[in-house]
Amino acid sequence: MPAESKKEMFAKIKADVEASQGLFVVDYRGLSVKETQELRRSLTAAGAHMKVYKNNIVKIALEEAGQPDISDILKGTCAYVFFDKDPVATAKAIKAESDKLKKVEFLGAIAEGQALDAETAKAYADMPSREEALSMLVGALSQPVTMFARVLQEPTRSIAAVLQAFAEKDAA
Repeated sequence: MPAESKKEMFAKIKADVEASQGLFVVDYRGLSVKETQELRRSLTAAGAHMKVYKNNIVKIALEEAGQPDISDILKGTCAYVFFDKDPVATAKAIKAESDKLKKVEFLGAIAEGQALDAETAKAYADMPSREEALSMLVGALSQPVTMFARVLQEPTRSIAAVLQAFAEKDAA
């Protein structure tokens, strides 16, 4: 029979898993309390939150929630970064702190319903954010329209240049 504290932890984990779009698993060994607070602040700004739970209970909660199996990466000291909306923004926040502190490592993730290894999870940090991707799309879509408008204006400019040349010739 599981202890009451483990049942409570399981309920918290299950609520976090169900409320989030996915999670990153990171190794946070060696972080001081102050560094951990900085990491948590940057994650909160990115729309995510970090929790430390027992790996075995997380495995059970993920299994019950129908999430992919990531039990092979849930070994040792793990922190779970749950994100609500944008996995890219969360990965960028983790990577920024990792680069600054040199102590945080990606172990894996669950994003978009798929289990990701450490390298793939880290690759999310190099992708453009949702806003950047949308602005790139708008730029790509507006470029042909801009070129078309220039093509339409060119005959008018040419005629105006010819008329200007005639006017200058007549004036001289």
